[in-house]
Order: sequence, then C-alpha cells, then structure tokens
Amino acid sequence: MPTFDIVSEIERMEIENAVNQARKELATRFDFKGSKAAIEQPKPETIILTAEDNNKLKGLREIMIGKLAKRNIDLRNVDQKTPDISPLGHARQELLITQGLDGPKAKEIITAIKGEKFKVQSSLLDRQIRVTGPKRDELQDVISFLRAGDFGIALGFKNFRD
Repeated sequence: MPTFDIVSEIERMEIENAVNQARKELATRFDFKGSKAAIEQPKPETIILTAEDNNKLKGLREIMIGKLAKRNIDLRNVDQKTPDISPLGHARQELLITQGLDGPKAKEIITAIKGEKFKVQSSLLDRQIRVTGPKRDELQDVISFLRAGDFGIALGFKNFRD
C-alpha cells in the first residue's frame, strides 16, 4: 500500500547560517555601533536576542527574522517569546524554532484528514504522521488538501512510497 510521511523539519545548518549572517549585519550596522546588542544560540533550536533597550531589541528582532526568512526558514515555525525588560532598561527575547509535530498539532492534522472523508489511514509516529492509503491518487489528494490548509506550522512530505 502506498504511504508517505508528514513532517515539520528545519535544517539546523540553515538556522546557524542565519544567526551568523545576523551577527555580521549587527557588527556593521550604524545604529548598533557602541551598543551592547548580541545574538546568542545556546541550543540549536533557541536564539536569544539581547539589547540595551526595547527599540534596539525591536531592530535586532527584525534583522534576525529577515535573515531567517532569506534562508527559507518558514516563520510559522519560529515562536517569539515575549520580551523581558529589566528595570535598568535592558531587553532580552527568546526565539524558539519548533521541530517536528507535537501532540495537539498532529491530532489537528489527523482529524482534518479524517474530516474530509479520505480513504486513508493516518497515525502519529515519533513526531511525524504516517499516511497510508490504497491508491496513490488518494494520497496525492491528501497532500494537496494539506498544502491548501493553514495549520500554523510548516508541513513537509517525505518518503512517498508505492
């Protein structure tokens, strides 16, 4: 029986490249000269932005989001936490890159597939959804349905097999 997998993956190297490009732009931008603004990446899926005040943090966030978009990282997978502003005026914000399909999102996608009455079986396997059907055409209809819908996360399709 034909199958395919629904995934939500972002290449870690692309995230690292976007962070490095943003650091280079930060070093050369005139409005950040002499300020204590920084971009850190303690984990592959976490980016921490720090700046002297909220306005500089806003500019730093625009640089980082722009670089992520240029590296073809879908911004629906970027979770922007609320900025932390200290009493001294320093600002800090975390950007979390979500990888894989977590429980609620996966269930939402599975129920959407079942709600459309496709003749396929879908199951959650280790942060991805495996869809199995009797015909290849039915699976292609599921893929086009999922591409047309908005689930708040970037979806990819892998391992299409007959």
